[in-house]
Amino acid sequence: MSKIIQEDEIPFQELPGRSLKWLYTPDLVESKGFSMNVVNIRAGNTVKPAHSHPKHDEVVYLLSGSGKVYIDGVVSDVRQGSAILFTAGCIHMLRNSSNEDMKVACFFTPAATFADYLLHEEVIFPD
Repeated sequence: MSKIIQEDEIPFQELPGRSLKWLYTPDLVESKGFSMNVVNIRAGNTVKPAHSHPKHDEVVYLLSGSGKVYIDGVVSDVRQGSAILFTAGCIHMLRNSSNEDMKVACFFTPAATFADYLLHEEVIFPD
């Protein structure tokens, strides 16, 4: 398995309001300690549904764009260069409130996949 991944060679997974690419998962590389994806959130969209990772911490780093983040009922502004920590179990969402696409890199420890997401469809991002 290669330890060097080229993002432009990985296909996007289309999800509500966003496109996602898993770059590192235990299935793709030798590491079991972390996983990583990049997400493009289209202008004016929110990552839905709200979700948590019961056994995983996640750090999201904004590569471009600006918007708002929801963490356990608290909404805060974020912009390019923001690093956001979602501790295990916290319910969160990210909203792109700009007119341009937002790009983020997401790092999970230990390694996570979609199977490790707990969805909270009853949680709505406040306006």
